[in-house]
Amino acid sequence: MKKITVLYMEGCPYCRNAARAMDELEKAYSAYEAVPVEWIEETREKERALPFAKDYYYVPSMFVDGVKLYEAKPGESYEECRRHVEAVFRAAAD
Repeated sequence: MKKITVLYMEGCPYCRNAARAMDELEKAYSAYEAVPVEWIEETREKERALPFAKDYYYVPSMFVDGVKLYEAKPGESYEECRRHVEAVFRAAAD
């Protein structure tokens, strides 16, 4: 099992969508509950976000063992976000 690192910002609607998708997927698939998730709020935890800074522009961005697997895009729907988040969970659970 690999760790998911999520870079996010408070108040970001796309970040709320990603968190909602993660909650729904953890409830739907019990195996995802065991996946370790590290949340880094990029404006408050700049030092922790720094190692990822060159690899993303938009939040949320999700990394599995340091490799970016998802970065939200402006205008992205909740359904698109959920599909990407599920792919991140699958990669981390393998």
